[in-house]
Amino acid sequence: MVGGCVRDSILGRQPEDWDVTTSASPNQVKELFERTIDTGIEHGTVTVLLDKEGFEVTTYRIDGAYEDCRHPKEVVFTSNLTEDLRRRDFTINAMAYSHESGLVDEFGGLEDLKNQVIRCVGAARERFSEDALRMMRAVRFAAQLGFTLDEEVRQAIREMAEALDCISAERIQTELVKLLVSPNPHWFRLAYECGITSVIMPEFDRIMVQRQNNPHHAYTTGEHTLIALRNIPADKVLRLTMLFHDMGKPEVFVTDENGKDHFKGHAAYSEKIAARIMKNLKFDNDTLRTVCNLIRNHSWYPQLTGKDVRSCAYRIGPDLFDSFLQVKHADIMAHHPDVIQQKLDYLKEVEHIWKDVQMHGDCLSLKDLKISGKELIADGMKPGPEVGNILGRLLVEVLEYPERNEVAYLLERSRELREEKADKTGDEEML
Repeated sequence: MVGGCVRDSILGRQPEDWDVTTSASPNQVKELFERTIDTGIEHGTVTVLLDKEGFEVTTYRIDGAYEDCRHPKEVVFTSNLTEDLRRRDFTINAMAYSHESGLVDEFGGLEDLKNQVIRCVGAARERFSEDALRMMRAVRFAAQLGFTLDEEVRQAIREMAEALDCISAERIQTELVKLLVSPNPHWFRLAYECGITSVIMPEFDRIMVQRQNNPHHAYTTGEHTLIALRNIPADKVLRLTMLFHDMGKPEVFVTDENGKDHFKGHAAYSEKIAARIMKNLKFDNDTLRTVCNLIRNHSWYPQLTGKDVRSCAYRIGPDLFDSFLQVKHADIMAHHPDVIQQKLDYLKEVEHIWKDVQMHGDCLSLKDLKISGKELIADGMKPGPEVGNILGRLLVEVLEYPERNEVAYLLERSRELREEKADKTGDEEML
């Protein structure tokens, strides 16, 4: 066994997968097992399938020169385990284990685990020149494990961060998400301090220096963002929402005559920035739409009435309202200490109203209306856009008065609305 599974086992963590390294050639591995997949056979990797589970098995190898910040030009298979471990990124990932030989730790990985430090195997600049993504991996491992970066690693990243331009958007996205859903998402600051964000997300650098001279705030926009990240569950959508939720503030920043800073309309700008960044990083459309929805609405403070809470749930989507409340909570926890408790008390009241709305099964969308276009057409309406208009007006009324969501009332009310429409049309024709 080699790499992350050995590291995690030593730390008492459950490994996500088990990687195997061997002196056997890829063809020998394929001969030994009935079911294999050539996942990277040119680099010595074969996936062995056992009981529906896959295990990557890679032949000991020595990498040749790297030409694209990721792939070696050639690989040479070897029978020497130490040579194989020498090519790996960090000492804590360069340990191997077998029942016969026990722990193989040629580069001080166990000591670095004890000291909680991320250190490269050999020279950091050489490792990062082989694969620039290793710079993001260093920060991600630090966040996941709560470790610090070795000073040589930190300095090398500062000097070489621009090489991340060579890395594909998909690989950047993967490391970004792993960092964000780690136990220490606020360590995104480390990516900023090392110059990584200036390459992959310069918008973050802007908010780190964006002041907020406002009674609601005590930090820069960036510091506020980092605190908010720390106060929301480790969910990809929620963490992405908090990362992007205030990125539009520099776009709308104004200071009034009293020296108070304002950011009117920042949610809309933040949504646009988030959409652009997520598209560039090749996020899937569902994640992009959900994150943008939460960002667009994160500044909404519904009034403490059933009507307003129901309207808010309709606008955001009932399935997302709990996420909206989590976003509000994280945002509030990053506000000025003097206003946090008052805002938390408000949010608690919103949550009580929301639970009451859910308990009573109030109508929150068109699909919850007791009638549909089918019933309106059966009642004499002609198919067309006006059917949707009438349903929309009925929904607005039911959001305010949920007890009116009854078939008989809705049909009668739809007839009244149609008559009002006909009367208005007739008056306009006379004019």
